[in-house]
Amino acid sequence: MNGYFPSVLAGPVPPQYRVTLMAGEHSAYHLRRIARSLLEDWGSAELVDEVQLAVTELVANVVRHVPDRRCTVLFLRRATGVRVEVADGYGALRPAPAARDLESEGGRGLLLLEAVTDKWGVSAAPGGGKTVWFEVSTAD
Repeated sequence: MNGYFPSVLAGPVPPQYRVTLMAGEHSAYHLRRIARSLLEDWGSAELVDEVQLAVTELVANVVRHVPDRRCTVLFLRRATGVRVEVADGYGALRPAPAARDLESEGGRGLLLLEAVTDKWGVSAAPGGGKTVWFEVSTAD
């Protein structure tokens, strides 16, 4: 990551922010900081907890399941909230929530994503791979 955080820019904050990285052990921390900064600048600070949790889960999936750990994270401001996309170039295998095995130590990330977001999905990424996305809306 390049150390850039949106709130240090002078002038209006653009309605989107994209970062490409090789996900590692500190990536989720940095992306949570970026999410907080963006949402505060966009006037949507009430969405910080949900967005931070959801983006952490998606980046953790990249670390676990994408061999080269490369991904692009896109934050998009919407009139009614925010959309976040995490794209990787690894296959088009569509992630799905794991079976609800209470003894398992993992496999709950997408169930958590489902619980804290308004909607989420998976689409084919340009040039191969996939994009996992989610949307969180402000209260009506």
